[in-house]
Amino acid sequence: MSSPDEPLMRLALDQALNAQRAGEVPVGAVIVRDGQLVAAGYNRPITTHDPTAHAEIVALRHAAQLLQNYRLPDCELYVTLEPCAMCAMALMHARFKRVVFAATDPKTGAAGSVTNLFADSRLNHQTELLGGVLAEPASALLRQFFAERRAQHRTERDALRAANLDRPARAPGDGQAPIPVGDAS
Repeated sequence: MSSPDEPLMRLALDQALNAQRAGEVPVGAVIVRDGQLVAAGYNRPITTHDPTAHAEIVALRHAAQLLQNYRLPDCELYVTLEPCAMCAMALMHARFKRVVFAATDPKTGAAGSVTNLFADSRLNHQTELLGGVLAEPASALLRQFFAERRAQHRTERDALRAANLDRPARAPGDGQAPIPVGDAS
């Protein structure tokens, strides 16, 4: 049985694929208001050299510009990975009505995995939260990405080792200039 949230999460998964194609961690997000797509975004920290360019923040910035308001109380966010603390707080500052995520993040998740900022009644805004929508496809995409990344790093490391093994070892005094240790005066 599918939920009414699945079609919107599939759009977020499409955004995650865009991130993967760009060499980014495959996380995607979409923002809707009254069931209509407002904005979309995907992870861009690597390509933009911006540690805040998470999928949620990219989509949030776009939505705020389009709606010409930094407060988005009628909006809902669909994201393929549980928001981190930075993203959770940005969404609450923007007064999001609802956040729906797919996969949990056991290392930095701030919607229940490590902490749950959305459940903290001391904060001035409460956002409805739903996790686990299409969790398996989102998790599989992340697992595949990191498996490929680890394999690539192993290949590069092995190639470097092989290149270093092919070089003859250099003994001290074989024509290299001495390395100065200190002032000899």
